[in-house]
Amino acid sequence: MTFSIEHLGLPARDPAALKEWYVRALDARVAFDNRQVPPMFLLRVPGGVMIEIYAGDTALKETSNNKLNGWRHVALRVDSIEAARAELEKRGVVFTEEIKPAGGGGRVLFFQDPEGNLLHLVERSPDSPVR
Repeated sequence: MTFSIEHLGLPARDPAALKEWYVRALDARVAFDNRQVPPMFLLRVPGGVMIEIYAGDTALKETSNNKLNGWRHVALRVDSIEAARAELEKRGVVFTEEIKPAGGGGRVLFFQDPEGNLLHLVERSPDSPVR
């Protein structure tokens, strides 16, 4: 038996607005829209994994704390952090941290979606064991 990640669930205060941000900022495509209230969307991000965005019940101010227990971030592999950063800045993404070394070799750059969920760009070095 083989397991692969199909989608990650992302509850949101405003699912429609968050969906629009992922479409605009990360070139996600809507794979499914339940066309109901509350809305639910399955978005396919480049690379194949989907994000399910649906209405949440509560929010924590600690959501953007990368040490909060539970799933904490989505890593987006890129060839060049600088090029990806420049493109995302054109799309309205704000970066508040500096580029840091990545576990497993390479570099990472964190940012947040409009609801404070963490994402980061990861650029792997040619000698990285996880390349």
